[in-house]
Amino acid sequence: MTPAWRNWGGNVVAHPAVVTDVSTVDGVVAAVRSAAGRGRTLRVAGAGHSFTPLVATDGTLLRVDGLRGVVGVDRDRMRVRVAAGTPLYELNPALQALGLALPNLGDIDRQTISGAIATGTHGTGTRRQGIAAAVGGLTLVLADGSLLRCSADEQPEVFEAARVGLGALGVVVEVELQCVASFRLHARESGESFTEVLGGIHALADAHDHLDMHWFPHTDRVLVKRNDVVGPGEGPGPLPRWRARLDDDLLANRVFEGVNRVAARVPGTVVRVNRLSARALGAREFADDSWKVFCSSREVRFVESEYAVPRASVEPVLRELRGWFERTREPVPFPVEVRFTGADDVWLSTAYQRENAYVAVHQYHRMDGTRLFAAFEAIVAEHEGRPHWGKLHTLGADRLRALYPRFDDWRAVRDRLDPGRLFTNTYLRHVLGD
Repeated sequence: MTPAWRNWGGNVVAHPAVVTDVSTVDGVVAAVRSAAGRGRTLRVAGAGHSFTPLVATDGTLLRVDGLRGVVGVDRDRMRVRVAAGTPLYELNPALQALGLALPNLGDIDRQTISGAIATGTHGTGTRRQGIAAAVGGLTLVLADGSLLRCSADEQPEVFEAARVGLGALGVVVEVELQCVASFRLHARESGESFTEVLGGIHALADAHDHLDMHWFPHTDRVLVKRNDVVGPGEGPGPLPRWRARLDDDLLANRVFEGVNRVAARVPGTVVRVNRLSARALGAREFADDSWKVFCSSREVRFVESEYAVPRASVEPVLRELRGWFERTREPVPFPVEVRFTGADDVWLSTAYQRENAYVAVHQYHRMDGTRLFAAFEAIVAEHEGRPHWGKLHTLGADRLRALYPRFDDWRAVRDRLDPGRLFTNTYLRHVLGD
């Protein structure tokens, strides 16, 4: 019997009929043709960091971990071609060695590059965009086993759809990325009053290249992370190794795991626990290579819902969420995260033609997040919230069509590339309206 597949958060379990590992494009072609010939659907597994059942299948589960590495470099244009299964934790130092970097990243680096763009992974910065906006070209294996290369100049409609493709158009085997020259970030982190930060949140977001905030429910404390680009030799040095190990390994992971286990056993302690956690937030300042600042280790497992709302809605959304916590005293030991991005032109990007604030709520994987996620979704529904494609939500095709102006254009591309729905599952039938 084929072993069950589980995502990182542990909330999605699948029982594929076949699990196929590939390390070549020819291997992908063979797997696609085999699944089609046997009447099975096929889904591609990345690193499993989506909390939606985007990958779950009872057909063929295709693992592309063997497709990894930088396979081509255009130094004049600062573009690289990358195999689809390359994890970001390998890609970032490889780009650094070439004197290059991605202009923006999320806050973890466990995802594969193809998984990150398929779900719209974004990062933060009001003058920045998500990772998919840096995609300059894609190569896919289609449902008939043929290869298709797309870019803004070649198969442009496929390109626009495939930049956030949900794994529903074909199997991405190669990604071309528009990079920038490698750069350093000056990081300043401090615990502050949530009430005061909320009153000036837009000015704060615009004042910095990248802003990330973590607010502990049931407290008035928020960890504010200000990251700004600095030149070579500017700003302080990197964190000493002992400090990085203390903050990011011991406190942020081992101690925090213990805190969450206590909260899971005795939910009534969460309010006190959060106040202790918030008071423990220490200020720190350092500068380092961009990807080392953007990405941090997240070992404590959780389940997450994240919505993009118009920038103007971030303050009322957070105030309503704070009011809900005050009324219910819901036991949630994880902080609420707040980020920002500029608008882009990617059809299924949450930032399509809209500057966004992103609000994410998390629950420890051993605790019930049902009430939290339902309340959060009801709040953002009043503010045209667009759900992150890889994080928990309940929206179906009718609502998503109203939120995404190019939704039906995206579906038309899918109808052309995969009319027989080889690349589908229950989740996609729900969100795409099959």
